[in-house]
Amino acid sequence: MELASARLLRGQIPWRGLLLTASLLTYWSPLTTAQVTVDAVPPNVVEENSVLLLAHNMPQEFQVFYWYKGTTPNLDSEIARYIRSDNVHQTGPAYSGRETIYSNGSLFFQNVTKKDEGAYTLTVIDQQFNPIQTSVQFRVYRKYFSVTSGSWVHTQNCQS
Repeated sequence: MELASARLLRGQIPWRGLLLTASLLTYWSPLTTAQVTVDAVPPNVVEENSVLLLAHNMPQEFQVFYWYKGTTPNLDSEIARYIRSDNVHQTGPAYSGRETIYSNGSLFFQNVTKKDEGAYTLTVIDQQFNPIQTSVQFRVYRKYFSVTSGSWVHTQNCQS
């Protein structure tokens, strides 16, 4: 029987040290989490209808999240934010009054216009203050009355 403090012979592996190291690395490494994504539901919407920017895989714990118009977040393009610790929704300069922000990370638009078409960015600040950012876009089709068919028609560029 060999003592634990006995000197290792050449070629022997220090199993206890390896097991301890592997255990610590497993404990210390962060768990891989699914990436935050957003879907536009529906991705193509007719003017005066609604669209939901539905967030998926939000972190269980986060500080705050922001919604911006466009792919480059800045103060002027902020639509709204949700501050988790206070359970507070705040609107930004790009807020039109037709958006509703939800605590699950989603953003709802009602009565969309052609000006709403384009990209939107969700930025989540997690518990360690790391930013997580993802973007989504949707298209808005114009609605017009067709004299020849006698009904409402929708198209992107007002041509049937």
